[in-house]
Amino acid sequence: MNYATIKYFDIANGEGVRTSLFVSGCRHHCPECFNSEAWSFDYGEPFDESVEEKIISSLSPFYIAGLSLLGGEPMEEENQKALLPFLSKVRERCPDKNIWIYSGFTFEEILGQVKSRAFTPISRRILELCDVLVDGRFIIEEKDISLQFRGSRNQRIIDLKPTFEKGEIVLWKDSFSS
Repeated sequence: MNYATIKYFDIANGEGVRTSLFVSGCRHHCPECFNSEAWSFDYGEPFDESVEEKIISSLSPFYIAGLSLLGGEPMEEENQKALLPFLSKVRERCPDKNIWIYSGFTFEEILGQVKSRAFTPISRRILELCDVLVDGRFIIEEKDISLQFRGSRNQRIIDLKPTFEKGEIVLWKDSFSS
């Protein structure tokens, strides 16, 4: 897997101050995508163990809330294979940090409830290692710059732990919601 960029001290892609990993490779090709240069799986730099260690190290300060995975498309099959062992390391070594994952696929597509290339033998395990999923393709006709942590109204911010526990979608609420 390649990655397009890593943003340290990011405050735009999830709650709190975060490290955000933008993976390379996406077949959605959404019109007016903010990161179209990352559509190519060959774009960027190789995601190797030294990069993993640098990201994990960046999560150690108390003021870093967690990790965000974006793209490109983290849930493309090729990217899932690299992300699963990485996410397992993050969970093991940084258990107090939360993990957000952004995907153009819906929750239902990732879990195979709707036919999709995102559904693989490991796709559920990836979501189980994450805390929040921002799902759905960016749709220009649904664009709304006032939305928190997403670009279009069709996208959902799903709180994954209670969603798996209840067996139904539970939307995330920020720490300021009542």
